[in-house]
Amino acid sequence: MTGQPRLLENRWDDAHAAGLDEPGKLLYRSNLLGADKRITNYGGGNTSAKVLETDPLTGEKVRVLWVKGSGGDVGTIKLDGFATLYMEKLEALKGIYKGVEDEDRMVGFLPHCTFNLNPRAASIDTPLHGFVPFAHVDHMHPDAIIAIAASKNSKALTAQIFGEEIGWLPWRRPGFQLGLDLEAFVKANPNAKGVVLESHGLFTWADDAKDCYLLTLDIINRAIEWFGKETEGKTIFGGAVAKSLGETERRAVVAKLMPEIRGRIGKGERKLGHFDDQAAVLEFVNSKDLRPLGALGTSCPDHFLRTKIRPLIVDFDPAKPDVDAVIAGLDKALEDYRADYARYYEACKRGNSPAMRDPNPVIFLVPGVGMFSFAKDKATARIAGEFYVNAINVMRGASTVSEYQGLPEQEAFDIEYWLLEEAKLQRMPKPKSLAGRVAFVTGGAGGIGRATAARLAGEGACVVLADIDAAALAEVGADFAKTYGGDAVRTVTLNVTDEAGVISAFTEACVEFGGVDILVSNAGIASSAPVESTELSMWNKNIEILATGYFLVSREAFRLFRRQNLGGNVVFVASKNGLASSPNASAYCTAKAAEIHLARCLALEGAEAGIRVNTVNPDAVLRGSKIWGGEWRKQRAASSKIEVGELEEHYRKRSMLKLNVFPEDIAEAIYFLASDLSAKSTGNIINVDAGNAQSFPR
Repeated sequence: MTGQPRLLENRWDDAHAAGLDEPGKLLYRSNLLGADKRITNYGGGNTSAKVLETDPLTGEKVRVLWVKGSGGDVGTIKLDGFATLYMEKLEALKGIYKGVEDEDRMVGFLPHCTFNLNPRAASIDTPLHGFVPFAHVDHMHPDAIIAIAASKNSKALTAQIFGEEIGWLPWRRPGFQLGLDLEAFVKANPNAKGVVLESHGLFTWADDAKDCYLLTLDIINRAIEWFGKETEGKTIFGGAVAKSLGETERRAVVAKLMPEIRGRIGKGERKLGHFDDQAAVLEFVNSKDLRPLGALGTSCPDHFLRTKIRPLIVDFDPAKPDVDAVIAGLDKALEDYRADYARYYEACKRGNSPAMRDPNPVIFLVPGVGMFSFAKDKATARIAGEFYVNAINVMRGASTVSEYQGLPEQEAFDIEYWLLEEAKLQRMPKPKSLAGRVAFVTGGAGGIGRATAARLAGEGACVVLADIDAAALAEVGADFAKTYGGDAVRTVTLNVTDEAGVISAFTEACVEFGGVDILVSNAGIASSAPVESTELSMWNKNIEILATGYFLVSREAFRLFRRQNLGGNVVFVASKNGLASSPNASAYCTAKAAEIHLARCLALEGAEAGIRVNTVNPDAVLRGSKIWGGEWRKQRAASSKIEVGELEEHYRKRSMLKLNVFPEDIAEAIYFLASDLSAKSTGNIINVDAGNAQSFPR
């Protein structure tokens, strides 16, 4: 909102739109608007169209309201994400409405207005769209408009910028009455094209889908241009009082602080973190007005619901960057925040308010470093951060041209603890077994590593895939992002024998997710030769990767687990050969035996801190294996005096159960040991080898 502002672009394609019906145009418009976070944030705002449809019962044409369903996101919504309601029935609800105290009851009547048995639940904003007498309505949360809406003199600013074209309505919680207020405004101002809702957002309307889209863009662009001119050359947020650390230094601070915070706020429910140090964030956290503005909280209800009543501002001086001092003060800072949240709850609660929820902060602001956001999953943490960036942009504009106003505490509470919001939370699906956990998987691009990461991600874990093969890692990472979402996976190229590289990889995991809960040490190598033909280099390579490498990643995981103080879980992928000797494989077998004994030692050391360490011993997992794809396959076939193509069948017949062992079988055992299903198990070995008497643990 300063200098030469970047305006919104018209992305409407007439040729594409010509082939769409009215619901299709609504979907097209919605997706275009939601694709730019300057127009509305994730899950924020809604769109609608009033369409003539054929009644499935009478065959007559009826007016139907298509409106974004409850909890949807206009940027990613599909056609089935819209609720559909008979306009005639929706209008009839006015006859039974008894006033603002009747708001919650009215929401219960919306399902009775459903058209064509549509299962999509209508949102509380439905009357806001239904009662505006235009075919197409957009409700967006643009930063530039909310900056006007959150200003002390927002009504005057609205008139100054838009004249009579855009009106203004005072703050009111979304619901039936606000819908009636909008209807009354339109009737009283027939030439108005929209309205600014105080502390909330923008409504615009038209009788054509494209016209509505273009109008929405035009109004937002005019606000962007106005702020660009009004803020030009002005001091922002009272000016800078701190200087940002360099990028490397910032990330080092993040890697130390985030696990400490995560451990302290994740005792009852595991949390995942997100870090943001974009220019807008750094400008705010380095400013003179950081604390007074931060204390006011956010204004827009959508911002507030995602980011809590206010952020926690971390007492850190980038000019004297003492991270240990910050860590030493975290317990007191969090205790004070929780006490203030409890005060807010007690002061504002109603007789029927739900019990107080998690009192920990969601947003942490660190001068010179940036912003951390924490939530029960990575996507929610990231989105909370995005919402607070929206709030920063709003505060920037409002405080520069006027005086910024947050929502009063009682209004904020009534939204946060609204019974309808509580009911929505209660309908949320039960978290998966590994939700809120981060798994670090070495050898993540190989058969066992990939299958394991998939099993853990499928149970809700975020995964860090580490592998020395950069090309294979990139391919697996891209596949995982498509399957599990980009928030759930990160990749890091890693040689587990490189001490600095291991430390750096765990630092990256802390920056990306806030910490690590599960280590699956799986990086592998295999070689075969009679002892007299075994070169020292072969011996050393096996020991370096399979013993030293396992030591290095375990040591780093232990250091992190102890800092988080949330326990921890280590699973070694060793081998049947660690228990049962094999001819012509002394280097490999010895290194695998070292792995097993290292795991036992670590189980002893970690138990008092709730760190469990267990081992899975596979045997003959040929499918998808990079190890078995090389010389090892030929060497083992030669050792057994069979052809290479006969090897898999040879191993099947050799097993007691006469079964092949696949990567997914190993992954299942690893999941068991990594999950709470084995919460009382440490120092144990699970053989997944289809039965081999030689490798029975003794």
